[in-house]
Amino acid sequence: MRALLRIGALVGLGWFMSLSVHAAEGQSLDEGMVHPGYHEQPAWFKQSFLDLREDVAEAAAKGKRVLLYFYQDGCPYCAKLLDDNFSQRKIVQTTRKHFDVVAINMWGDREVTRLDGKVTTEKHFAQYRKVMFTPTLLFLDEKGRTVLRLNGYYPPHRFLVALDYVAKKKENQLSFRDYLKQVAPEPASGKLHSEPYYVKTKPPHDLAKAVRHSHKPLLVLFEQKQCPPCDELHNDIMKREETKKYLRKFDIVQLDMWAKTPIITPQGKHMSANQWASKLSIKYAPTMVFFNNHGKEIFRAEAYLKAFHTQSVLDYIASGAYRDQPSLQRFIEERGDKLRSEGVKVDLWK
Repeated sequence: MRALLRIGALVGLGWFMSLSVHAAEGQSLDEGMVHPGYHEQPAWFKQSFLDLREDVAEAAAKGKRVLLYFYQDGCPYCAKLLDDNFSQRKIVQTTRKHFDVVAINMWGDREVTRLDGKVTTEKHFAQYRKVMFTPTLLFLDEKGRTVLRLNGYYPPHRFLVALDYVAKKKENQLSFRDYLKQVAPEPASGKLHSEPYYVKTKPPHDLAKAVRHSHKPLLVLFEQKQCPPCDELHNDIMKREETKKYLRKFDIVQLDMWAKTPIITPQGKHMSANQWASKLSIKYAPTMVFFNNHGKEIFRAEAYLKAFHTQSVLDYIASGAYRDQPSLQRFIEERGDKLRSEGVKVDLWK
């Protein structure tokens, strides 16, 4: 069985699609040229030799921590992170004071020395750290342990909370999920949205039975009542016929990630929804977690996605493509090319 995949989202994920993945994967360029979609990084990012042992030690000696920034050329959300977040004085000041930022090209061939001393390349290191999309941000402590991982783009006000959480070493006191809820609540509709194609069961929701007695994959949708991205997911993306076409290929159960609703997990464990969300390290709403018919988690999409990417993720699982194509990036690129060849306009932002 292939390794568990996780994806993040726009406000809690910012990926995606290189304008030219093949160019980003090592094709050489003439001097002075850059790959399509190249976006210049701030001059104050650390000019690292990518020996992460040295990077962690040097940061610790200055009372700082290391922030690994995985990117790819042509990634719109990488551009958004650099243009929107790192253009704000408070974010820049906080980051420079508390972190050494080390940029790593998801498809790059530069030599990287891992924390265990093994020498590899950027792209193989990205695979080793299960980076499936960009930007992915790993915050390392003084011993090189990952204390927070952001799978995707966070808007400035929430990104600043993440910086504060790690800079103040809050990881030993409470989870980032709880910290974020405390200090950065968002105004929203204040309700969970129901959909007609959800599995209609009464608590305790028996998800073990659901996976045993269905030929469809199980999609568990973790949401919360105060959640603007959840509102947008239901009020826009899920109302589109193309999205509905894919959603009908799943058994879908919605859970409030903070509720004490009793459930039976796909593995047959009895607990509450909030306990299970904590056990699964659900940090963001909405999060989509997919399970196969053996009750094994096979994929997750952490947070809000735009329509094209939501549909791509659903297609990736429903079609079974994840079994043969381990790279979500490749699948999305191929799917986009196929749609364009059929005359469909692909807009990553709508």
